[in-house]
Amino acid sequence: MTSSRSGLSETIAAVATAPGSAGVGIVRVSGAQALAIADAMFQGKRPSRTPGGRFLFGQLHAEGGELLDEGLCLVFRAPHSYTGEDVVEFQTHGSPAVLGRVLSRTLELGARLARPGEFTLRAYLAGRLDLAQAEAVLGLVGASTEAARRQSALGLSGALSERVAGVARDLTRTLAAIQALLDYPEEGVPDEDRAVPLQQAEAALRDLLGTAQAGRVSTQGARLALIGRPNAGKSSLLNALLGYERSIVTPLAGTTRDYLEAGLELAGVPVTLVDTAGLRETDDFIEAAGVRQAVALAENADLVLVLEDGSQPREALPTTLPPGAAVLRVQTKADLGTVWHDADAIRVSAVTGGGLATLRQAIERQLLGDQARGEAWLTTERQTDAARRALAHVEAAQHLPDELAGYEIEAALHALAELTGQDVQEGVVDAVFRNFCVGK
Repeated sequence: MTSSRSGLSETIAAVATAPGSAGVGIVRVSGAQALAIADAMFQGKRPSRTPGGRFLFGQLHAEGGELLDEGLCLVFRAPHSYTGEDVVEFQTHGSPAVLGRVLSRTLELGARLARPGEFTLRAYLAGRLDLAQAEAVLGLVGASTEAARRQSALGLSGALSERVAGVARDLTRTLAAIQALLDYPEEGVPDEDRAVPLQQAEAALRDLLGTAQAGRVSTQGARLALIGRPNAGKSSLLNALLGYERSIVTPLAGTTRDYLEAGLELAGVPVTLVDTAGLRETDDFIEAAGVRQAVALAENADLVLVLEDGSQPREALPTTLPPGAAVLRVQTKADLGTVWHDADAIRVSAVTGGGLATLRQAIERQLLGDQARGEAWLTTERQTDAARRALAHVEAAQHLPDELAGYEIEAALHALAELTGQDVQEGVVDAVFRNFCVGK
């Protein structure tokens, strides 16, 4: 694979807007030759003589004077640009034909086609963004819900990086005190310079890791499996949560043989609801296959809603859920009266809508926990892994002599530097940026 740092001296170009037709499209050019390329194809005031942060209106021409389109040329000068280099953006009509010809002309004049994520990679390598912020850019591009947008925006603002920097400051304070001990061993390291900062770092890392699930589901979504005995109201509840009839509902038990999925947004999180076959002992080959499938879906779900008909005598499920599964117990058909009570179950009626708001709030708590909406979360497995390793080193440091604790603290600081990309292997950087689209 091509190194992330190869070709940095070259001027790059790409269409920066989504494929397809639109009212406006953008071709972005970045690098030392960006302004010269703009001068050669843009008729109007010369971009190379235009201060940064300005835009020009004029015509774009191919070799020989053929008119390609008319539009805007935006000029950004190094280092005050997204990439830290000279950048020009041509805003034209957004048809694929126009954008294709404009891009081709930039390549004829010396630019090369940008690789996926290369504009943001250059911003990272120029120190305009750290790696966590670059991942937030990718999150913003792909955000399909409010929760994903909110977390990506916080990450881009540097909020996550600042949380990490706060932990690093505590660890650096302790490491400095331990290193000073090597020169003055008779004095020792006071608690306020070792025990207290390490405890603070541990608490902060635990809080940060507590956001990992919320960050994951906010960006990747969550799967909720609805399970229960036949005629427990699974299909009716799915329809009620969706607000339209997606699943067939009949008074006959065992209507659902296969599973059915439907997507919606709950608390700003993309959620896939999975309606499954009713759980019971059966000699019917097809129904038994549906029951096995329902159990497997529950085992792989982020949250399992266990539905029980509150209007009928209570019956235990003919299967057990996997240990540690996140479960919400739901007592259905509240409009028909209740013959049993469970303080841990949420009473709902798919007919009247009673209890649905309470159920939605409970789902939000299960998926997002008590995480504050205004704080930055860990949103990728790479970030979570780095934070876990940092915590393990901090925990180890608290139980070691000063000299050995210093090595653990250095390892923790290295893990945190990996999280933000200040000290990270090139292969990790390549892995992050290969997920970007061309043009970003």
